[in-house]
Amino acid sequence: MSRFEQYFLMKTEDIAEYVEEKLHFFPADAKLTCQEIGDGNLNYVFRLKDENTGKSIIVKQAGECLRIDENMKLSTDRGRIEAKILGIQGEAAPGLVPKVYLYDSVMCAMSMEDMVGHSMMRTALINHEIFPLFAEHITTFMVNSLLLSTDVVMGHKEKKENVKAFINPDLCEISEDLVYSEPYIDYNHRNNVFPPNAEFVQKELYEDKKLHLEAAKLKFDFMNNAQALIHGDLHTGSIFINQEHTYIFDPEFAFYGPMGYDVGNIIANMFFAWANGDATITDPQEKKTFCDWTIDCIVEIVDKFIEKFKIVYEQNVTDTMAKTEGFMEYYLGTILADTAGVAGLESIRRIVGMANNKDITTIADEEKRARAERIIVTLAKNYILNRSRFVSGADYRKAIEEAIAAF
Repeated sequence: MSRFEQYFLMKTEDIAEYVEEKLHFFPADAKLTCQEIGDGNLNYVFRLKDENTGKSIIVKQAGECLRIDENMKLSTDRGRIEAKILGIQGEAAPGLVPKVYLYDSVMCAMSMEDMVGHSMMRTALINHEIFPLFAEHITTFMVNSLLLSTDVVMGHKEKKENVKAFINPDLCEISEDLVYSEPYIDYNHRNNVFPPNAEFVQKELYEDKKLHLEAAKLKFDFMNNAQALIHGDLHTGSIFINQEHTYIFDPEFAFYGPMGYDVGNIIANMFFAWANGDATITDPQEKKTFCDWTIDCIVEIVDKFIEKFKIVYEQNVTDTMAKTEGFMEYYLGTILADTAGVAGLESIRRIVGMANNKDITTIADEEKRARAERIIVTLAKNYILNRSRFVSGADYRKAIEEAIAAF
């Protein structure tokens, strides 16, 4: 009897035997080494490599609780959802998603393509690398993976079956708490507030009732708008990248929700890169080059998303009423408003919430970090409170410049 016929949490020494039994991926004379490479809070990620040939594979196992809080229990079914969604996203956006070789429902483990020659984007951005093709790649991924999964394109019954298949309550609850609620009302007392900004956070976030109302509106839209099959956690830690290519992975938070959630997450995380570069790069020309690129990239992402959305919509729309003159513009307008709102929510939760962002926490100079956080929160509030005004890349550039000028 195989010891992998009953779930247990694997360690590095278990992975070679597991892969050999399940996949026969390596030759018999392979010299295998394994290391855990994951830095997330939910899963255990291992790379198994044949030192003779360099061939490698990734095994990702879902744990039963959050790594940063053992009291937060999670359904391991999220692994099934992730494996299926990677397949769907790979069909929608070929070449931008790693291949899945096997999903094991007993061990709740996925064996997948190793993204060799790529770096985690967040790490690369903290090292102030520039990726000129990123906006092109990420907008192709978002438009195709999102729009093609909607009622605009899919048969309505098929789409409803998908909504049912990808209900993801445990991970949605994490987002509902950590993104939409706790940063504004710290009722679980889990927020991580940088002490020099404690008074600023108290005034600008905890005491701003108008902001609370808008966050509440966005929260209930997130919970009730089954618009598209969203990635659900699309940040620079869920992207592997090099100068020529981009991989998007880690969609374990995926479910049917508002499209703007994915787009807004990307925008917020690109500005975290700006904040790190602005605070930590000492050479003036290097700082200008990197920081200008991050803002240009945000503008390009917004404008390319709009441009590609319109093309894909026109090419793929099937619903009769969705072909009504003016509907596409209305529909896109709601997505753009959600995008700005979520860009604000993601920005704020990464500054004061339970899961802070390394782009910011690695800023060693306290004064510079405090300034960076204030710029981000100020910009985020503008996104949330005035979200219907953000309809082009130029609107983001203007808001960013105003927030920077304020400090």
